[in-house]
Amino acid sequence: MKDALLRKLHSHDAKIGVVGLGYVGLPLLIEFAKAGFPVLGFDTDSQKNAKLKRGESYIRHIDPARIQTVFNPSAPDPRRADATSDFSRAAECDAILICVPTPLTEHRDPDLSFIEATGKALGPHIRKGQLIVLESTTYPGTTDEILAPILEQACGLKAGHDFFMAFSPEREDPNNAQFRTATIPKVVGGMNPDSLAVAQALYDQVITRTVPVSSCRAAEATKLVENIFRCVNIALVNELKIVFTEMGIDIWEVINAASTKPFGFMPFYPGPGLGGHCIPIDPFYLTWKARQYGVVTKFIELAGEINTSMPKYVVHRAMEALNQHGKALKGSRTLLVGLAYKKNVDDDRESPTYILWKELLRHGAQVDYFDPFCPVVRPSREHADLAGMRSQTWDGIAAARYDMAIVSTAHDQVDHNALAGMVDLVVDTRGACAPAPNVIKA
Repeated sequence: MKDALLRKLHSHDAKIGVVGLGYVGLPLLIEFAKAGFPVLGFDTDSQKNAKLKRGESYIRHIDPARIQTVFNPSAPDPRRADATSDFSRAAECDAILICVPTPLTEHRDPDLSFIEATGKALGPHIRKGQLIVLESTTYPGTTDEILAPILEQACGLKAGHDFFMAFSPEREDPNNAQFRTATIPKVVGGMNPDSLAVAQALYDQVITRTVPVSSCRAAEATKLVENIFRCVNIALVNELKIVFTEMGIDIWEVINAASTKPFGFMPFYPGPGLGGHCIPIDPFYLTWKARQYGVVTKFIELAGEINTSMPKYVVHRAMEALNQHGKALKGSRTLLVGLAYKKNVDDDRESPTYILWKELLRHGAQVDYFDPFCPVVRPSREHADLAGMRSQTWDGIAAARYDMAIVSTAHDQVDHNALAGMVDLVVDTRGACAPAPNVIKA
């Protein structure tokens, strides 16, 4: 069974299914298609599937030309590439990669509902000899303890015996010009040696380097360590920013100077809070799991507290700055600059700008936003009340006569120094503006 799948993988005859065609799943599907594999994308959003078949992109940094190399709208061939909401077609696939969201509940506990729903949808259609790989970031034990039993119960087969199971954490960094899916080393952990062998062989076909580890649990833990490392260091510089601000020291100047040391230092930068689908969420997956072992993750939780407190700190600084200009935050016309969670992307998941927005509204401010990458606030369960709001135009900023602009995300194509010339007061949380009398760092 293993040898048969290995032969199909090495000959690129294996059909690859990807569940979840978002920021992680879609680039992965494209890489396998480019390598000559027949691919089948699964997404519950039928509009995404239809756009792919038309050769359209719904993710800004993924050029439609890349989509069209996979889904040729002029000569579609479902034997080579297709996208569907019909999970019964999972039986067609030799390997299935699961790339679905893993958010937190309102109580900051892991929400595995997307993984569980995917397992139940795929389970009845799993057959002998298939490889199932989970890529969604989660706590150690999820693949073995949650996903495998769901699949086994639905299909009547045994994971690791009748079909192969593995975990390989996604490492996407949207719009990173230096690294792309194929060039980012891929950590792979299998439920057993055979599962590891076929999973590593799968990724070896499209990734420049695979890194095998001893188990699914070790691979799951690897992703958490990567993001907790970032979370803790960002919390450190956020705290240093507060300290240095009181001392009249520019934290960005200090970090840039420290970065000239060729060893023993790695720069991290402060901001208005954490955003994206990984860093604000992943540490809480480990703290939740650690409690089951009677362990309190004090250091991680402290970092989380510091980072989640930053939006309130920024609003407090903005309030002080307005007071110095003889104005109150209540009733002020405020512009939030940057809705995406990081620069040069259109991804607004977990963006701290939303928290700033709610805080400003709570204090009675009138709030607009400007972001060329996010022209309209998309519907979400967390910020349903803001859905449909449209970005201010660049030309409209000066005419609107805002009392204050808060730079929350600093896209490269935005001229932040020009912004400071159009608004009475700029509160800069990203070190994007040159020093000016009306620019306050926060």
